[in-house]
Formats: sequence, C-alpha cells, structure tokens
Amino acid sequence: MIRKILIANRGEIAIRIIRAAREMGIKTVAVYSEADETALHVQWADEAVYVGGPEPRESYLRSDAILEAAKATGADAIHPGYGFLSERAEFAEAVEAAGLIFIGPPAAAMRSLGAKIDAKRLAVENGVPIAPGFFEPGASDERILQAAREMGLPVMLKASAGGGGRGMRAVFSDDELESALRLAREEARQAFDDDDMMVERLITQPRHIEVQVLADQHGQVACLFERECSLQRRHQKLVEEAPSPVMTDAHWQTLRESCTRLIRAAGYTGAGTVEFMYDPHTESFAFLEVNARLQVEHPVTEMITGVDLVQWQIRIAQGEPLALAPALMNGDRTAIRGMPSSAASSPKTRARGLCPASAICADGPHPWGRGFGSIRASGRAARSRATTTASSPSSSATEPLATRP
Repeated sequence: MIRKILIANRGEIAIRIIRAAREMGIKTVAVYSEADETALHVQWADEAVYVGGPEPRESYLRSDAILEAAKATGADAIHPGYGFLSERAEFAEAVEAAGLIFIGPPAAAMRSLGAKIDAKRLAVENGVPIAPGFFEPGASDERILQAAREMGLPVMLKASAGGGGRGMRAVFSDDELESALRLAREEARQAFDDDDMMVERLITQPRHIEVQVLADQHGQVACLFERECSLQRRHQKLVEEAPSPVMTDAHWQTLRESCTRLIRAAGYTGAGTVEFMYDPHTESFAFLEVNARLQVEHPVTEMITGVDLVQWQIRIAQGEPLALAPALMNGDRTAIRGMPSSAASSPKTRARGLCPASAICADGPHPWGRGFGSIRASGRAARSRATTTASSPSSSATEPLATRP
C-alpha cells in the first residue's frame, strides 16, 4: 500500500493530488523551484523539497533531483501530474528502477502511444477508425508531398511527436504545400527535437471529442464518457463540456468499443484520454491520439460521474481492481449527472499579439475548491498573487498555460 507520495509537479495539479491523497490518509511531499518557495502546493504538502532554479529544466524537469527527493523523504510513490515529466517513458522506468511506484501508465504503453505515427498504426491494427492519411516513420519530404497530393487537398500536416498545435499546418492549396511542410518540420524539431511528420485528410468544421478512460492491472477498462473541447484558440482548449451535444447512443457504442480495444492492446493502466475528431459531414469519428496522463480538464468528468479520478489513479497504481458502479463500468449513459463545463483563462498582452504574459490576480477562485456540486473552483491563481509564464507544466507538454499560485 502507498503511504507517502512525492508529487513531481506544482500549482493546481499538485494541490489536487495533495487533496486526494489526504482524503485517503496518504502523506505527501511537494517539490519546488526557487520561484515557488512560497507557493500554495509547498504550504499544503506534509513535506517539501527544493529541487532547483526557477526554469523547468533546472527543477521540475530534473528527474535526478526528483528521485533523490523521493529517496530522502521516504516516499514510496511518485505522481507526475500533467506536463513536465508525466509522459516521459524513461522517467517512469527510472522511478520503477528506484524501487518506487509510478502513478501513471507503464513505460511500454507510453512508448506505443506516444508518437502519433505509432498510435495510428496500433489503432488501425485494432479496428479503431482513423482519418485517411500517410503514417510512415522517417518519411522524406518527397514521400509526404506525394502522399498529400495523391490524397487530395485540403490536408493536415502533423508532427508525430507534436501537441498543442505545434508542428501542425492545414494546407488548402498546392502552392503552399512545400513551404508548410518545411515550416512544420522546423517547428517540430525546435519544440520536440523530433521532426517526423505525417499527413492526414483535413476534416473541415470538426468537433473535438475526448473519452476519459480508467484501466486497472486486471484487464478492466471503464470509459467514463466524453468531453467536448471544440472551442479552441491556436489549438489550445478554451471551453470543455460534457456530455457532447453531438453524441448519440450509436456513436457512443462505437467510441467505447474502440477505446477499450486500443487501451487493452497498448497494455495501458491508470487514467488516460483517447481523443477523436468528429466529422459533421459524414457523422463519423477519427482517432487522433492518446494523452497518457491526467488532463487539466479532468474535473468535468468527475462532475458528471462522481468519480475521483486522482484517487483511482492511486488505487490502480497500488494494484486495486476497478470497483465503480455497474452503470459506469458498462458505459451506461443514464449514469451521466448534469452538464458541466470548464473554461481556461490566462493573461495575454495585446502588445505582443495576445501572447502569454505576467499579471496580478486581484481576485479569483481558490484552488482548493472541492466537491461535485454546482460550482467547482480549480483556479490556478490565488488572490493577490502574481501569475507568470515561467515554470509551467505546459513548458514541456501541450496543456494551456498554467499560472503560478
């Protein structure tokens, strides 16, 4: 049984994990950078360990410092939160090699689903619908351009390792195809140190649907319904709602069966999200990717199901079988409670084209809001504290900007 968890993260998600662990009687250890010495997650945890300078690469991305902190405090498990090290298979392996429990999916599952090209191949092998495309590791520009032209425009160029809109280009005319591929490759190389590209038929006016899953170590998979996140800015989610207004019983049956096959084929355990695009013209779904971690928007699912996803991450990691209500285990949509939504907000500056900026939060929700009631506050900024673009989990992942508490 897990007795003490080190949280390899900061801010809102660290506080969320602390709260879940506390309710289970589990002690917590926070890590913090120089910039976060007085942050709320440091104050809330039972213990706190300094791990480095203000930049993520000096602190929250230092797996050696995090493992040393876990050893020094006697933690027996590490929860990575989201962003930072949460989807790095080598970190999960290092945690297990140190004799600790990694509260997340196995490294092998991360690797099979981490690159979009590999995930698409696994999806095809298991009968999961995808958009027509060309998915070949290490493909040259010539092969990608040829595939795009044979497929017919418009197409979407995507970085295999990409996320958050980086390394993506929608192409509507042949004149812009070559330059778009060059720019997408370069962006992917700079952001992910991986310029592998793929090309898909572009779905116009799509809806973005994601299915929340929980999978235990005993072969059980629960698909806890969908969230819709079609309202986005620069491929970053702004509003997330559940259930999706376009979902029908037939659609749900298709998605639930597809997700279950894919998750089992990957050997995935823990919490994850399987993402799809919905084509309103053909009324069909196409698999996008799997986010092998908890997502920022997980409270939306918690509110429609009454399931504490973080606590179930912990229970699954220590070997417990899923024991949800039969309606939830079976994906019965009559179990859905209400129609919650979440909205992301972060400071921007007009002077730099609405790019992320620092700001003072004069008033706002407290990040310790709790419950499955009508309002759940999961704000990332506390009142009268500065927000900053530094030390965000999204510095190494695809989540929206996280602010400093």
